[in-house]
Amino acid sequence: MTRIFALILTLVLAACSSDTPVEPLNDSAAGAAASEGADASQTPAEPARPVPAQLPEVVAYVNGEPITGNDVERGISELEARAGQPVPPGQRDQVVRDVLDQLIAYRLLIQETQERRTSVPEADVDARIAALRAQFPSDEAFSETLQLRQMTLAMLRSEARQSLQVDALLESELSEGPPVTVEEIATFYEENPADFQQDEQVRASHILLGFPEDADEATKNEVRTRAAEVLNLVKTGADFAGTARQYSDDPGSRPNGGDLGFFQRGQMVPTFEEAAFALRPAGISDLVESPFGYHIIQVTERMPPRTIPLAEVRQEVQLFLEGRNRDLRMQALVDSLREESQVDIYI
Repeated sequence: MTRIFALILTLVLAACSSDTPVEPLNDSAAGAAASEGADASQTPAEPARPVPAQLPEVVAYVNGEPITGNDVERGISELEARAGQPVPPGQRDQVVRDVLDQLIAYRLLIQETQERRTSVPEADVDARIAALRAQFPSDEAFSETLQLRQMTLAMLRSEARQSLQVDALLESELSEGPPVTVEEIATFYEENPADFQQDEQVRASHILLGFPEDADEATKNEVRTRAAEVLNLVKTGADFAGTARQYSDDPGSRPNGGDLGFFQRGQMVPTFEEAAFALRPAGISDLVESPFGYHIIQVTERMPPRTIPLAEVRQEVQLFLEGRNRDLRMQALVDSLREESQVDIYI
């Protein structure tokens, strides 16, 4: 039976399942080494139980429904695509078990929606399909991807409906949590001082005269000549912001007069960073070369290292704590469903 599974709230295409039985391990062997809410500072996480290089056709059953090795491999591929790099070999065992844990959790949530007969409007399903289709450059590319995955639009609609049903279940179960209190926000702020330390920052504007990454010396010299002319303008009193709007090749900062906002060390390319942090407010650099071209930099403000006051981060801390509490409630829901279910794991 061909299915699409989601890693919690994200659709991930999966391959054909099989009902081939295998001798299961104890359920507890599937647990992730580090779960939500665990205090890693007190108890080091144990290494994940090794998994075979070639996953078996069926890696688990959840109340009799199979999860396949292909399901897990496709989940890993999705994570690798997001990260832009493959899973390091030394982390594969942990990642396999984490992905399997997520697939088990999602299957349990789907089964719970079926038990409760959770329904969603077809208009919401239409909107979800439209959002998925919009990720492709054309309808033809969308259809080709479905064919490549051996999926039909009807099958995709079915799985999108399941995903929305899980969304509805989680919303009903998790939306009524206790509010985060002022005291909790203050306690978190006081107990995590390192999170609120801010390094020295500068606020800078720049004018970029760009050249291609593979530009030859002749091209660079031509751009440098133009950049020197622009530099002379601002050095002799021309308004920096107006000059940036007229001449800069940076589409992101040009409408704002070249303003890049505040940044700290490590956020810019080294040559740009070195020049910016060497300037005093209102100072203008000479030409600074980077892989993007020639920059003319003006520093407008400097901010020394500081501890960010609670008043500035109160809302961010509140949102973080609300998200963490929601995650803990979701984990508790999944744990309760798992305790009531038959989960057999074969790796």
